[in-house]
Amino acid sequence: MGLKATGVGRVPDASERSHTDPPRISVRFRGPTPCRRARGRRGVAYSLVVADLDTFPEDWTRALAVVAHPDDMEYGAAAAVARWTGQGKSVTYALVTDGEAGISSMPPAEAGPIRRAEQIAGCREVGVDQVEFLGHPDGAIAEGLELRADLAAIIRRHRPDVVISINFRESWGGPSWNHADHRAVGRALLDAVRDAANRWLFTDRGEAWAGVRFVAFSGSPSPTHWVDVTDSFDAGVRSLACHNAYLRALEGDMASPDAFLRGPAAATGERVGVDLAAAFEVIG
Repeated sequence: MGLKATGVGRVPDASERSHTDPPRISVRFRGPTPCRRARGRRGVAYSLVVADLDTFPEDWTRALAVVAHPDDMEYGAAAAVARWTGQGKSVTYALVTDGEAGISSMPPAEAGPIRRAEQIAGCREVGVDQVEFLGHPDGAIAEGLELRADLAAIIRRHRPDVVISINFRESWGGPSWNHADHRAVGRALLDAVRDAANRWLFTDRGEAWAGVRFVAFSGSPSPTHWVDVTDSFDAGVRSLACHNAYLRALEGDMASPDAFLRGPAAATGERVGVDLAAAFEVIG
């Protein structure tokens, strides 16, 4: 278990503290132990912070977010998007469906246009002004060549450095089962990134693009990286709150944007030593 120095580990010199304030030393290490604070010998305060997740790389310019439904990005990833657009990065959203089958009390023909409008409004809250809808059937996305071709085409059109999505694993962790559309889109997306780089595949769907560095999945039960969203969390909450028709049909914590988002963000933040953080599984 190796120690990794962090910026917060600098000990202030005598001119920066009073004679009564003990120096603070912070270290970051990799391991399973939760965050803890303890007072060491001679009054020195130590802050031990677990860093079992790596810091999300941010040396990129363009990202493409590809998810199955309106609201998918908002349940955990939107605050990170707000951080990135605030840094001047370009983020585009692509929705594979309109989410028309997502509200049991509303017919799909009525729900589809409403959910599209709510997604566009939610994107504005986090600095995203490019949103595309691919028109696949909600709840019945078929994982196969047609989906791969559509995803490869949008990757080639927008030429991102990074691709963002949500959990495609079988579960969210524990005794849960992920939505079929999430699983289909995530797996097809990984294939489509490779397809987009192959000039001999889907030759009628745009010029090949091999510039995607990695794909990052929010909400994964096996996260590898984290993003500090302390300053952008409220924008993520506002983005989810834009899905008003969808939220009205829900019950429990999922119907309350702040309550639902704050718990996981605080837990991840404690894990890495910040107030609020988003976790991603990075592949590539």
